[in-house]
Amino acid sequence: MENKTSYKEALDNKIFKITSQAAVELNVKSYVIGGFVRDFLLKRDFKKDIDIVAVGSGIDLAQKVSSLLPKKPKVQVFKTYGTAMLRFDEIDIEFVGARKESYQHDSRNPIVETGTLEDDQNRRDFTINALALSLDEADYGALVDPFNGVEDLNNKIIRTPLNPDITYSDDPLRMMRAIRFASQLNFTIEEESLKAIERNKERISIISGERIVDELNKILSSAVPSVGFLLLYQTGLLDIILPELTALKGVEEVEGQTHKDNFYHTLEVVDNIALNTDDVWLRWSALLHDIGKAPTKKFHKKAGWTFHGHEFVGGKMVKKLFERLHMPLNHKMKFVSKMVMLSSRPIVLAQDIVTDSAVRRLIFDAGEDVEDLMTLCEADITTKNAQKFKKYHNNFKIVRQKIVEVEERDHVRNFQPPISGEEIMEIFNLKPSKEIGILKEAIKEAILEGEIHNDYDSAYAYMMERAKKLGLVVTK
Repeated sequence: MENKTSYKEALDNKIFKITSQAAVELNVKSYVIGGFVRDFLLKRDFKKDIDIVAVGSGIDLAQKVSSLLPKKPKVQVFKTYGTAMLRFDEIDIEFVGARKESYQHDSRNPIVETGTLEDDQNRRDFTINALALSLDEADYGALVDPFNGVEDLNNKIIRTPLNPDITYSDDPLRMMRAIRFASQLNFTIEEESLKAIERNKERISIISGERIVDELNKILSSAVPSVGFLLLYQTGLLDIILPELTALKGVEEVEGQTHKDNFYHTLEVVDNIALNTDDVWLRWSALLHDIGKAPTKKFHKKAGWTFHGHEFVGGKMVKKLFERLHMPLNHKMKFVSKMVMLSSRPIVLAQDIVTDSAVRRLIFDAGEDVEDLMTLCEADITTKNAQKFKKYHNNFKIVRQKIVEVEERDHVRNFQPPISGEEIMEIFNLKPSKEIGILKEAIKEAILEGEIHNDYDSAYAYMMERAKKLGLVVTK
């Protein structure tokens, strides 16, 4: 069904008029389609990319558009996919020929044939992404809406244009995209579509880790990430993608003693941290901060439920999880692992008397990430007891103030021992040996414990005392 409503005001960018002119010269019809149209109708700021479909060659249209633009921008051609891209006014514009697709069971890469606009809209993932605005001179700005996508936008519904089982089986990444859009837009996935995701969940195994993580990052970056993760859990996808998280689900009871449901607690922490940071890696840290609790959970008659060492175990699990999903194994992975390993340290400090030495060690271990660690730990406060909630947050304020005071005085954030290993070797005429490590460690511990100041003279005097006990003689 074609909606004859016109939205010329959406097409005020110069690129649309030039594309329309290029299409006339090539004698093809062209349309703006997908996310740009959806976001215009939702009054959202569109991301800097536009999709244009030509009923003909998208590559020819891109090259013609480039020839009509003042600086004739370079056209990137992707012959395998029949698409082309150029950049104009800091916007990426992708051109594709209208097409119809068919799929093989073991691949999400379609067999592509030339098609009509109707064929092209049929292959779109959701009705709200199948909306198109005409660039034809005769009906410039006319909305083409064959699946009542505008109605679904108004009702905040995610629905597939065709049978959802076929849509999701053909390209299983669409299951992740449905949940991502529901999370980003605060929409509801239509009931039959949601059931189809559950029925087709095993198909996600043909999707690469990189593609899955791209969608997970977008879900994590949404305003309330728990919306997406609860849908992933409800449909069974989460158990396939992140079994470390679903292992936290449930509450066990032994002899009348229970523990909290660490899965739902984790989602609360992620939502809390989303209020305070846009950093997706800090959000990943919140998502994974308790994954070590499932493998370390034990019941003791006297102590009840314990999770001893869960931070260390969880930190080690991060690397394996990143490897499995083909996530970056660089400083981003190391950051998340460090946050997980240190995730309980400030909490312990906030519950006890805050000593200078404990704060020094926290600053030393967290380094430049100490602020992020504090943000994570404050998000970890999910108690519903108003008195406890206030008490914990007040205690964290004390810890934060102590960090500032100790750092100003002792400068341990980027701690470098005042005396290097090379200097120790020279002073005592030593070759590489365990004594050098013993002295360096002793100096570091003395500074962190507050036994000596973090300066050369104090460290030198302390080193001499310890060296004497080791039987070392100054030769310098």
